[in-house]
Amino acid sequence: VFPHPPPTTLFHYARPNNNTTFHMLHNDDDDDGVDTQQIHRSAPDMQVFRTNTAYKRWDEARKNWGMNINHTRDLVRMGNAYYDSSQVTPQRRKEDLERLSLCTWAFVRSMKRHLSPEWEDEQFFKNELYERLPKQQAEAIISAAHRPNRALFDLSCAIENLPMNFMRKNEIHAAVTIFEDNLGSSERLLTSPVPLFYSRHTARFLSVWLLFLPFAIWDNFGNTWNHVGMIPATAFISAFLFGIEELATQLEEPFTILPMQAFCDKIGNWCNEIVSWEGGDNDMPVYK
Repeated sequence: VFPHPPPTTLFHYARPNNNTTFHMLHNDDDDDGVDTQQIHRSAPDMQVFRTNTAYKRWDEARKNWGMNINHTRDLVRMGNAYYDSSQVTPQRRKEDLERLSLCTWAFVRSMKRHLSPEWEDEQFFKNELYERLPKQQAEAIISAAHRPNRALFDLSCAIENLPMNFMRKNEIHAAVTIFEDNLGSSERLLTSPVPLFYSRHTARFLSVWLLFLPFAIWDNFGNTWNHVGMIPATAFISAFLFGIEELATQLEEPFTILPMQAFCDKIGNWCNEIVSWEGGDNDMPVYK
């Protein structure tokens, strides 16, 4: 709290277009022909722009996995509800639906491995596949050049083996097409990172801007002893702006921070639960 507020305000949040931005103000008495307000707020505005761009990448990646979660449950639900048990044994029905659940999980797990660094996930991926899938199927996925595509092929075969009307199979295959679209969108994010020069340039610009910040706010703290209030103010501003810089850097690579393993585990558990249900097991009549 300053005993005598300076004639200018250090920060403000008002903008005519309601696009809130954290930026510096210049002294209202300045009339040197230079738009110092634009200079003062350039670094915070650049950070807002960069953070918004990075967040869009993270948001798209999260939506892709959200679609995977929704449509895996949808696929297995339809496979179970549409299954025609009239011509097959209960054991055959159980095996077909368990295979459908495992193939669905195998796809999302292969997609997770496809989007993760090899050193981070390769061995865990192999161990999980050998543990949950038949050995030959696990080896086929592991040896494939594009593992998610192989897992999708196995899922399509599992759907084709289900005894049901072909029109119902087409509805289930529509979910597989959505998986392919989500995979392609995620691959675009993975293979098209933000240019390194862009990240380095914004970091350098911010560093230079903060280096000269004390000169810009020197007069504003003239009422404090030896301008000492400028030191905590500069440190406070620097900490927040560099924090925004780090936040943007993390968001630019969404697959390193999304809990994809947790997504895969939940999908596997939910699919196994859905295929364990059977029409009529709750005394509700089912007419086919």
